Amino acid sequence: MAEKKNTTEKKTIEKDTAATSAFDCLAVTQVSVWPFKEGPNLGHMKGMAQIVLNDQIVIRGLRVMEGEYGMFVGYPNDPFYKGEDFRSICCPITRQLKEHIENCVIEKYQSSLAAV
Repeated sequence: MAEKKNTTEKKTIEKDTAATSAFDCLAVTQVSVWPFKEGPNLGHMKGMAQIVLNDQIVIRGLRVMEGEYGMFVGYPNDPFYKGEDFRSICCPITRQLKEHIENCVIEKYQSSLAAV
């Protein structure tokens, strides 16, 4: 019984290590942000952004949003989706990547506001 528990713990550690190393190979290498001037029709949207991952893939159409719990990044939606809800074209699957992208975009957004 103890051997089975040890193998289960080893598998869990291997999965955690694999998830961490998978995230380590994907990084935001470039961020471009275009803040909006305040206006009545913008609502919670504060700007648009574009990121480049590993100098190999670009994601355009990210929205810098002000929510109930602070700033966050909204991902591009499929304009042809015929459902009641929105469906994102692309979005991070892991929490670590989502937080990494949000931190990079919001940091760039705040520095661009400070520069203006």
